[in-house]
Amino acid sequence: MDARYDVIVIGAGAAGLLAAARAGERGRRTLLVERNRKPGVKILMSGGTRCNLTHAATARGIVDAFGAAGRFLHSALAALSPDDLVAMFEAEGLPTKVESTGKVFPVSDRALDVLAALRRMLARSGAELRLGAAVVNIVREAPAGAGFIVHSEHAAYRADKLIITVGGQSYPGCGTCGDGYAWARSLGHRIIPPRPALVPLLSPESWVHQLRGVTLPDVALEMVDAREGRDSFATSDPSHPSTPPVAKASRPWPTERSRTRGSFLFTHFGLSGPAPMDVSRAVTERPHARWQARCDFLPAVSEHDLYERFASEAAANGKRAIVNLLAEWVPRRLAEALMARARLPLDRRAAELSRAERAALVDALKHTAVAISGTLGFKKAEVTAGGVSLDEVDSRTMQSKLLAGLYFAGEILDLDGPIGGYNFQAAFSTGALAGDSV
Repeated sequence: MDARYDVIVIGAGAAGLLAAARAGERGRRTLLVERNRKPGVKILMSGGTRCNLTHAATARGIVDAFGAAGRFLHSALAALSPDDLVAMFEAEGLPTKVESTGKVFPVSDRALDVLAALRRMLARSGAELRLGAAVVNIVREAPAGAGFIVHSEHAAYRADKLIITVGGQSYPGCGTCGDGYAWARSLGHRIIPPRPALVPLLSPESWVHQLRGVTLPDVALEMVDAREGRDSFATSDPSHPSTPPVAKASRPWPTERSRTRGSFLFTHFGLSGPAPMDVSRAVTERPHARWQARCDFLPAVSEHDLYERFASEAAANGKRAIVNLLAEWVPRRLAEALMARARLPLDRRAAELSRAERAALVDALKHTAVAISGTLGFKKAEVTAGGVSLDEVDSRTMQSKLLAGLYFAGEILDLDGPIGGYNFQAAFSTGALAGDSV
């Protein structure tokens, strides 16, 4: 049996590294154990190896981004807000920058520099790091309340307090295989069934596959279950009675966070990019629904303005091929696909468009529905939805409400936010609070 510690932290990701550093700074004899041969594997691969540290939002903005579960983060964000996080890294010699999307990255664009900063904090704290130490199981010491014994493949470690920060099941190549759920369950905790989130979407539609590689910087996206009761309808703009009816999207029945807006990528299997990945949790939450991704390819332009643009083009430049006009707004390959979906030949000229054909083009640009058959699963998911029930964790300390001395932080909790640095902020904040509380 190895020497006894005050605190053992299992999992050297974002939450675990900061939890161990904070505990060590407080004078606790701390051991951080990690199954991989290097820490922070997911940090290194995140954000295209740039590491999106957080989002340039207030603490309230972070809470709101997580939906109903966000209120659990109030205390953690009070302990480490987005501004605090940025200041912490900059004090460690890592300057940051805010991109136009609100995402915060290191100026160097190197995730390796983020991990190096965290490792410096850890080393300075006096916490001990053991790599290549896969935990096999965790048991309570006898008598009850005496502490915990953590068994790895080659050793056993004892501690008065335990922080589990092993993540969920996303990107299993990082070592996040979901073993933390079994440990939490063995210690009495309820696990909300894990499912992939922030994951690319599968589509069976061949026209989507044929557009692989086509990207758009700004698409409004909504997930709709086509099986549920909906009223398809068409309306005219009452302030412009001459405008013909334009087909509207059917009445949606959205789940929480099923609408978003952002960049968008067609792939050989379906849809990817920030916007499709943001709404993917709706698909994994209800996998048997008949999902459609309703796409507005020009969210900054109203339907009425689009219709009027077609009409004015017919009057001013009637011989122009309408596909060339569409190609000014969306990539050429998508313009051609939308012409086909509107059942219009590619050589149709602006002056030849009927009112109904103009309406069909507006509908294709603003309301194209893409059938969704599933996701790429945990192997390509950036985060895990589900995990340790928040009802059983004290949000003021991250300590279990069921078992004194047991703490959770990071992705193992039933917390998942949108793309853009929100999930890293939650991991850092909950990890810091756990480390401050042990």
